[in-house]
Amino acid sequence: MRLFIAEKPSVARAIAGELGETGKGDGFIQCATDKVTWCFGHMFEQAEPDEYTHENVPRNTNGKKIWRVDELPIIPKNWILRPKIEAKKQLALIGKLIKEAKEIVNAGDPDREGQLLVDEILEHFHNTKPVRRFWVSAQDSVSIKRGLDALTENGRYRGWANAARGRQWADWLIGMNLSRAYTLRAQRGGSQALLTVGRVQTPTLALVVRRDREIEAFKPAPYHTLLAEIQHPGGTFVAAWKVKENQAGLDSEGRLVDTVVANAVVETIKGKQGTISVYIQEPKKKNQPLVFALSDITVLASNKYGYSAEDVLNTCQALYETHKLTSYPRTDCAYLPESQYADAPSVLKAIKHVNPELSSLVDGADPGIKSKTWDDTKITAHHGIVPTMHKGDKAKLSARERNIYDLIVRAYLAQFYPHHEYMSTTVNVDIAGETFAASGKVVTSNGWCDVFEQAHEDTGKERDESSRQKLPTMKQGDSVTCIEITRKDTKTKPPARFTEGTLTRAMENIHQFVDDSEHKKLLRAGDGIGTSATRASIISELKRRKFLELTGKHIISTPLGRSVIDALPDDVKSPVLTALFERMLKEIELGTAELESFIAKQEAFIRDQVMQANSSAVTIIGDKETAEASALHKCMVCCSGLARRPSKKKGHFWWGCSNFPNCKQTYPDLKGRPDYSVQCAVVSIQK
Repeated sequence: MRLFIAEKPSVARAIAGELGETGKGDGFIQCATDKVTWCFGHMFEQAEPDEYTHENVPRNTNGKKIWRVDELPIIPKNWILRPKIEAKKQLALIGKLIKEAKEIVNAGDPDREGQLLVDEILEHFHNTKPVRRFWVSAQDSVSIKRGLDALTENGRYRGWANAARGRQWADWLIGMNLSRAYTLRAQRGGSQALLTVGRVQTPTLALVVRRDREIEAFKPAPYHTLLAEIQHPGGTFVAAWKVKENQAGLDSEGRLVDTVVANAVVETIKGKQGTISVYIQEPKKKNQPLVFALSDITVLASNKYGYSAEDVLNTCQALYETHKLTSYPRTDCAYLPESQYADAPSVLKAIKHVNPELSSLVDGADPGIKSKTWDDTKITAHHGIVPTMHKGDKAKLSARERNIYDLIVRAYLAQFYPHHEYMSTTVNVDIAGETFAASGKVVTSNGWCDVFEQAHEDTGKERDESSRQKLPTMKQGDSVTCIEITRKDTKTKPPARFTEGTLTRAMENIHQFVDDSEHKKLLRAGDGIGTSATRASIISELKRRKFLELTGKHIISTPLGRSVIDALPDDVKSPVLTALFERMLKEIELGTAELESFIAKQEAFIRDQVMQANSSAVTIIGDKETAEASALHKCMVCCSGLARRPSKKKGHFWWGCSNFPNCKQTYPDLKGRPDYSVQCAVVSIQK
């Protein structure tokens, strides 16, 4: 008997549908001599730090051990996995089925975590039976059949499981140790805020804090642009002034800031005759846009519909998993394997069936066109997000699912339309020693742009007035006249605030936000911070922690989030170290690096950071419980500064030791001072 272990029930049902369901059991599906069972995602969870620390540590009212500086860092010698409470029944069944099976098939999702979550179960039950791997990027019938016909050895993906394991351990080491270390450090400054620190979470928060502060510190700088209206026998057009080398009146960015110089040019040029010094016309083609990686569709959906990164990921996951209309969404690749090119006619038929309103566009698609999107050399672990051959029911989609699905469908249809072609014209005009430039574009064949209801994202970039015009036919040497020249006064603009889409893209292209040239070069060659599968959840966690918040479509840092960043050293909030760790995880996945070496580096980093965190105290702003430790009023038990805190009763206060939880001494408030005459019982910090 073969036992298929799927990552979730929906995948199990899809596999069983192709194997041929013959019966059902409690937690599995019978398919002739095979059985298909399922997980509910990860069935195990890492043990809490309390399980690795001494038993004689005092506990709080919830039974949790009180955090202590002297226990840090907590570095497990042997990692403990605990079955999740809700998974115990299903795990017991899977263990029984493993004993009955002759061969196991790992049918986890096609990524690191999918590989590990089934491998963890096999390790838990000490499986020694042969294991195969089922790996597909879509759950439509054709993809499932192909996956069943192409089972491979599970051992080939050992690196994937180790990379996932390394990510889990690294995140645990950083999250558990540094969150405790810096929370305790903040408590010494009078705060009761929980300072959560994350390997990717913290550098991401730092990005937003940095951008917000750049905007707040921004001072608009005035500058001038000059636009001339040029008369040619064939018609008029607008040209923009080009600065000369060593031009007077410019700032360090090459902008004209001297009004006297600007006015002098206006007076010199107006009404004067000139000559066409450059006239170039050349036909150009624009390739079809690539299909979507997850970050691409996140940015577009965020800008177009205001969807959060988590909204987009969950919607793409539903289209893939529930509706089977699109391929695997957690991908960082926007290219397609050439082997799938032959599927195009079948995919187009399915698109037409599901989207009858797009029949004319589907009929206009030419499956004989092969765009540059089909490129095996650019394929990573996964390919771009595309429609499947499944003929589903669009009526079952929510409004958000229809919007996201439409974006994916149109990007695929565009691959089978011709290039977008246009005639590009460049003109230079010399007048009284000054040069003015204009450009124009005349579309000769709309091509793939016909697929989109409005201009594609890449063609929607801002242009100045001189490039949005149809230029008259000219030739070099023609005489022209400047009939009008206008000085336009404008100001520089601050950088744009992040949206969830642009923040996701910033995490992917983290090198753009690093100043050091060597680090920038290093990061440019990597994959950013986080992965396509985790970036949305990281942003959601930062919002849940009240470190970030939404204002319309924009995402901004809160006072608490800024205080957290200010409290942390550069190594913890810098993306450089995180990106290096991501690269090492990739090498583990590929089998070119060892998990043990990676974890050793993590442990060394943790020890160093805990030592730094223990050296001082900080004050956190934005924490409702924060009170600055007094330098005047000291605890009579441990001599630490006392902090004045508000009581539950409005207008009343009490004093607590800033060395909590190591010291729990408290005192009543007497006219703004601690009342040392009253021996107060130890109270909860939540008083």
